[in-house]
Amino acid sequence: MRVNFTVNGRAQQADNVWEGESLLYVLRERLGLPGSKNACEQGECGSCTVTLDGVAVCACLVAAGQVEGREVGTVEGLADGDRLSDVQQAFLDAGAVQCGFCTPGLLVQATDLLDKQAEPSDVEIREALAGNLCRCTGYEKIMDAVRLAARRKSGHA
Repeated sequence: MRVNFTVNGRAQQADNVWEGESLLYVLRERLGLPGSKNACEQGECGSCTVTLDGVAVCACLVAAGQVEGREVGTVEGLADGDRLSDVQQAFLDAGAVQCGFCTPGLLVQATDLLDKQAEPSDVEIREALAGNLCRCTGYEKIMDAVRLAARRKSGHA
């Protein structure tokens, strides 16, 4: 089947998509967008988080055919050319980028959170990021980065 959808504001088309093919596979292998990582393929780790019509989802759990006519946002779409998004810059400034494998999913999830709630509490941040696993060290620098991005977004930093 052919799937037509929009990725990061650009119309895209994928041909010969088979019924069980995931959105993650289409993004990475057919469209050459490797930012969404392929790890658990069960929606457990969040490394493949993208937005689908403005809602954060695990791309490994979405069948490619389900995105027909819909809008997908990936980590590649967060920056504006060479200018990092506020969340990306906050992760960099807070030292929240560790090995980097989980970072794309965390960036998309944190951006989704801050788009919906400008000044989230620590509990709300933890809840939003609960589906994104980091195997490196801990989550404190990630929490710091989301707090920093929120403060900058609200003009308090």
